[in-house]
Amino acid sequence: MSTATGSTTPENTQNPQCTPGLPGAQNPLDRQDERLIVTRPGLAGLLANAFERIRGGDLGPLPVVVGLLIIGVIFQALNANYLSPYNVSNLLWQSAAVGLMALGVVLVLLLGEIDLSVGSVAGLSSALFAVGAINQGWPVALMLVLALASGALTGLVYGLLYTRFGVPSFLVTLAGLLALQGVQRYVISTGPSNSIALPSDLVLVRFGQSFVPAALAYAVIVLAIAARTVFALLGGRRRIVAGLSARTTRSVFLTSLLLLLLLLIPTAYSYQQGGRGIALPVLLFIALTIALDVALQRSSWGRSVYAIGGNVEGARRAGINVNRVYVSVFVLCSTLAALGGLMLAARGGTASVATAAADENLNAIAAAVIGGTSLFGGRGRAWSALLGILVIYAIFSGLNLLSLPDPIRFIIIGVVLLVAVIVDSLSRRTRAAAGRA
Repeated sequence: MSTATGSTTPENTQNPQCTPGLPGAQNPLDRQDERLIVTRPGLAGLLANAFERIRGGDLGPLPVVVGLLIIGVIFQALNANYLSPYNVSNLLWQSAAVGLMALGVVLVLLLGEIDLSVGSVAGLSSALFAVGAINQGWPVALMLVLALASGALTGLVYGLLYTRFGVPSFLVTLAGLLALQGVQRYVISTGPSNSIALPSDLVLVRFGQSFVPAALAYAVIVLAIAARTVFALLGGRRRIVAGLSARTTRSVFLTSLLLLLLLLIPTAYSYQQGGRGIALPVLLFIALTIALDVALQRSSWGRSVYAIGGNVEGARRAGINVNRVYVSVFVLCSTLAALGGLMLAARGGTASVATAAADENLNAIAAAVIGGTSLFGGRGRAWSALLGILVIYAIFSGLNLLSLPDPIRFIIIGVVLLVAVIVDSLSRRTRAAAGRA
């Protein structure tokens, strides 16, 4: 039998049970479909496999990366300060808090659900922390825990309402958006004013406004990528033992090298003359993104999330505890939103009724979609939050430098979001036509 593509995939070259190019029992269990077989070893095979995936509608981060390059070229041509080290530092710093909120939205979208209340959860956590730590004088560490716990409790309520009563996630989180905004206003109103200033020597503010030395930033990035590489290699060995396909060692190292360069280049640039470097919240955002990506790709919980997002009934029949996964994802999403709210308050040095109550909520949801997470569930990576939030804040930064008004900013973000959804819908159709859905 001939292969559909005439080539073989580098994924199966490490499997001792595999005979490249021969569909059937010689190939890994997850590569029995001849349309998935691409047999060409080495770098050529890696590139051929990538080309076949793109042609089959699996675009990955390519549209977002191309979009970022276009945005950078256009705004740099319009304003020479756009890509200055100082502006790059600020852009990354501004992105971190809402990026943490978007990270949770990615998880919910992978299940094919939605959380409309991440902004309200973020605002409530900042209000609880400020009232407790400043107005009441309670221990800062205790208030940090309580603020994060408020997010976890909110997610738990969402998860139970969804799994026990079948309330659609759209409605339960919409109700949460309205109710939690009210709670945020009530909590803040217990103080003398609608805004609580956070002292500059408060540990949370110091964390949110600190920029780390270049050596520390490089070390954290290198260690994070090294940990990701180790998990990828160990996961690949387990897949081979189970008779499944696995990425080659060369492919794993090449991907890690590309990620390392993508993170190190802007980091190094931000430390050039005039730049402020990398803020601590940015490192926290990157570290959590990598950790969540590893969990999604290498743990049984992560595989369950993708399985439920792809076909919930199929996942249930496969023995996955669907309700437990739903609850865990809603809890994680709201906890990350609460963390994002704390970072917003730390960066601004204040908590008020307006914290996370402007466009942060919609920006977090838009970032997850623009970054490449499918609205239909089952497709996306944790990196979608990072890429998507960079697109949004790159546009904001460029428009601010050009002194364009807010209405223009919202129109452009709306158009970008619409394009992202159209690309997702078209790639989904292409994958279905190519037998890769």
